[in-house]
Amino acid sequence: MEIDINILRDNLNSKLKDSGWDRMLAPYVNGLSFDHIMNTLVESVENGKRFTPRFKDVFNGFYECPYNDLKVVIVGQDPYPQLGVADGIAFSCSRKGKAEKSLQYILKQTIGGFEKTGRVMYTPEECDLRRWSNQGVLMINTAFTCEINKIGSHYGIWKSFTEYVFDNINRHNPKTVFILMGKKAEAWQTLLPNCKILKCSHPASAAYRGGEWNCNDVFNKANLELEKQGKTCIEW
Repeated sequence: MEIDINILRDNLNSKLKDSGWDRMLAPYVNGLSFDHIMNTLVESVENGKRFTPRFKDVFNGFYECPYNDLKVVIVGQDPYPQLGVADGIAFSCSRKGKAEKSLQYILKQTIGGFEKTGRVMYTPEECDLRRWSNQGVLMINTAFTCEINKIGSHYGIWKSFTEYVFDNINRHNPKTVFILMGKKAEAWQTLLPNCKILKCSHPASAAYRGGEWNCNDVFNKANLELEKQGKTCIEW
């Protein structure tokens, strides 16, 4: 299958304009650094490698969070590495309709609800985190793609883009609340001196251990900060 990078860029620019992110992201998207990212992904596909999420879903976090409504940025590490799970919004499971372990821990802290068997009883709608995005929560990972079943495989590919996004939010949207989940997310803190930083471990770490996730009460703390700023709280 032949992939036309110019068509991908045109589609991206159109959708970013709809959500208001074009004014911030267009200089990068229309530059050589973005060409390098796209060429690298296209080359991987041509070499028989698969990555997640799908091309059309990679920037869903920006499409679903209107720029003018931006209040909170939640930063994870990688998309879910399994095929057919990641939907382009960090931690969201709308394609699967069933919560992955990381999302189970997040939802337990926000809306609660576990069956006695240990299986989650969250609805497909609750697994779709667009409801947070639409309230002004940008949900992204430090790497926007990864090779199937290879966590961390695309971190280097996206480094310059992630740096560009964080630097511009810091300069143009000061006081934005950043929730940094895990060490890889925390590594970007130095780019955000004008923003409010909240930190916690990545929920996947609790999944690996099989214990409880200490989220450091970041969701309530984010709303407290929004209240101080005179902004509407997020309905987690």
